Amino acid sequence: MYDQIEEERMPFDVERFNLAYLRAQDKIRHDPEAAVADVQGGLRALVPADASEHDRTWTMALIEELADPPEPARHWSALYYEAGRISADAYRSGGSAAEQIAVLEEARRQIWAIADRASKDEAPHIRAMTRTLEHLENDLRDPAWPLDDSTGNGG
Repeated sequence: MYDQIEEERMPFDVERFNLAYLRAQDKIRHDPEAAVADVQGGLRALVPADASEHDRTWTMALIEELADPPEPARHWSALYYEAGRISADAYRSGGSAAEQIAVLEEARRQIWAIADRASKDEAPHIRAMTRTLEHLENDLRDPAWPLDDSTGNGG
């Protein structure tokens, strides 16, 4: 009856692997003395031999990518920083809802115009700055929840 106790197959612990992978990635990025092969070996040991083909494929791809040199830091143009300043100023604008909407609309227009002058690879990043402003504007036009008093505290 209990002569042959089958060893239970332990499922692959994706959460444990992901945490270990993030730590390994951080170690490689910030510790110039880190031996990539050793870090990769530790991660490989977390993937059980009986893991599914799917789990083995994606984990091994991530592990192998750790050996790739990091991409150089991106250097943004003055246009990017100008758009960022406009976005930040609009985000912090005060006044009535109508005044804030006007500031947000103008900022979005200016940022879009800046993106039109930017390089092809930088323009989408500049245009993306308008999304948060658009969401703020939409919330001012149609609040997600009604405010009960004029202080904006809902109470």
